[in-house]
Amino acid sequence: MTEERIEIEAVTAAPPAMAWAAYTDPEHVRRWNFASDDWHCPAARADLRPGGTFSSRMEARDGSMGFDFEGTYTAIVENRRIEYDFGDRAAVVEFLPEGEGTRVRIRFDPEGDHPRDQQQAGWQAILDNFARHADSLR
Repeated sequence: MTEERIEIEAVTAAPPAMAWAAYTDPEHVRRWNFASDDWHCPAARADLRPGGTFSSRMEARDGSMGFDFEGTYTAIVENRRIEYDFGDRAAVVEFLPEGEGTRVRIRFDPEGDHPRDQQQAGWQAILDNFARHADSLR
């Protein structure tokens, strides 16, 4: 990918191990992996190891559209870092201790069909949902 990666981040009050679990456990992923309340994530799975795959289903609540977000983990450092490929793109997720909580930073390769700012806003909305969910676990 030649275009510069997009970076987003959010801070949760959850400590790194709790934030990690909320981000990687499919039961948790189903509770936060959507950009707005008119969407949901009815299914998620993860084989959290290098070479393992993941998938999450995102659907409009009215059933009008949906898609699967799928990829393959390329590197895992428990409670600290996840790297994965999805299609011909890649992403890095970092879990950075911040006080009692965790800053989660994601850098990902943009795709060419949608404007960068739209992609950044969508991924940020999902990450903000994650942070609210992780906060609720404390």
